[in-house]
Amino acid sequence: MEKKAVNAEQIIIRKAVESDLPAILAIYNDAILHTTAVYDYEPHTLEMRQSWFRQKQESGIPVFVAETGGETLGFSSYGPFRAWAAYRYTMENLVYINPSFRGLGLGEKLTLAVINAARENGVHTLVAGIDATNIISLKLHAKLGFKEVARFEQVGFKFGKWLDLVFMQLLFDTPGNPGEKVS
Repeated sequence: MEKKAVNAEQIIIRKAVESDLPAILAIYNDAILHTTAVYDYEPHTLEMRQSWFRQKQESGIPVFVAETGGETLGFSSYGPFRAWAAYRYTMENLVYINPSFRGLGLGEKLTLAVINAARENGVHTLVAGIDATNIISLKLHAKLGFKEVARFEQVGFKFGKWLDLVFMQLLFDTPGNPGEKVS
């Protein structure tokens, strides 16, 4: 994929809106079809992305996009790590970049937006599940303070090979007053 020239000063990070979903979908489906960043085989539909986005909005979880000149270059967000109530302060982050715009520092900007939002929203820990061969993402998360806490061997199978998954974690001093009751 050919890299596109972009003026880094013209890139903005903002909250996503419904009209960003086709670009978000294209970026995510590229990751499904061409990378091991997503352990899935089949592309998602626009309806699936719309449902995902509505769930984020209803939960008060932001989705961020990197944009320049009206073009969406990447996106990031976070979501529940596991479904049980005691995990409510633990979230898993995600960040995906259009392949034409990788290597421009967008992953860092988008992940920082997630880190700041998670901290502001009282999240205690962010978890990142990263394919062990995705050295760029592992280095990015380490640079931003994530620590490797687990490595699961051969938990995925894609492109004819077994995949290892690395879990990295970033702890915050939030929330100020954690509780066990869900409001």
